Amino acid sequence: MVIATVKKAVSAKLKDKTLKQIQIANQKSPIPIRHFNFKFDPEKLDIKFYMQKEWATAYFAALSIFLTYGEELVIETARYHRDMIKDPVLKQRLTSLIGQEAIHSKLHNEYNDIMIPNNIPVQFYRYLAEQVFNYTFLKFPQPLKLSLMAGIEHFTAVLAQYMMENESNFFHSDDEKARALWMWHMLEESEHKDIAYDVYQLLSANYPLRIFGFFLAFITLMIGVGTGAMMLPFLRDPRNMVNLSFWKEARESWSLLFGPKRGVFGSSLPHIFDYLRFSFHPNDHDTTAYLEYYKDRLLHPETGLLTSYFVKEFVPPVRASA
Repeated sequence: MVIATVKKAVSAKLKDKTLKQIQIANQKSPIPIRHFNFKFDPEKLDIKFYMQKEWATAYFAALSIFLTYGEELVIETARYHRDMIKDPVLKQRLTSLIGQEAIHSKLHNEYNDIMIPNNIPVQFYRYLAEQVFNYTFLKFPQPLKLSLMAGIEHFTAVLAQYMMENESNFFHSDDEKARALWMWHMLEESEHKDIAYDVYQLLSANYPLRIFGFFLAFITLMIGVGTGAMMLPFLRDPRNMVNLSFWKEARESWSLLFGPKRGVFGSSLPHIFDYLRFSFHPNDHDTTAYLEYYKDRLLHPETGLLTSYFVKEFVPPVRASA
């Protein structure tokens, strides 16, 4: 009886925190859906784009392929639950999430296409991803998909924060369009990082289910994509198996991805597993200053790194619930 009473009180406190976070988010500037045209060129693709390390870059190549399927799951799940949201501003923000993810999927697919002429087995990886998503994740019941959506968005938010904190990692290559793609994607993942979580907490708030969705996302993005990345350099060029310089570089790649001090994921483990905290909220990790900096850095009309690729932006209207 005492335990049940405590759980009920804690759940009520967490719901109050979620509602307060939604109110705060609703007062922010609306999130636009931005359109870009990067006109990717296969001849300018740098297979060592990330820190001039092939294996580290392979993780981002594999991630780019698998993310398009994750984004489709987020879009489908968000659309299914959108009409359940009564708060008109949160519903608008959810529409912005759907729009941003749709553009992410479109442009990453365009980027993935230029990897094909560079001997990267994109079609094989697409086939693997289709088997996983079409016959597993997309067949999950909607409550579990809602949890998985929140988990996926947490991982992309963690990755976005790391990349915004380590901007120089993008500038070890002359591949300007890959840099533009990833910097833009990281900006928007951080921009909408709280939406999926708020929707989950508002419609479900089931803690065990939230954690189950987290571990599904963890297995997919850390283990699944990581395994795919490990295979990719050998599938692209089997000679890497006996290339001593590749194996020397591979050790450095491992440190860049999983090292405890500077690794993308190794140094982010406290942030990743903070999701397990019962009272966790994405905005507990404040990226407001980074967002303001990167919006100017990337989107300034005259000096923005993305200005030459920018086409238009659209802000969904706020519509009162019926």
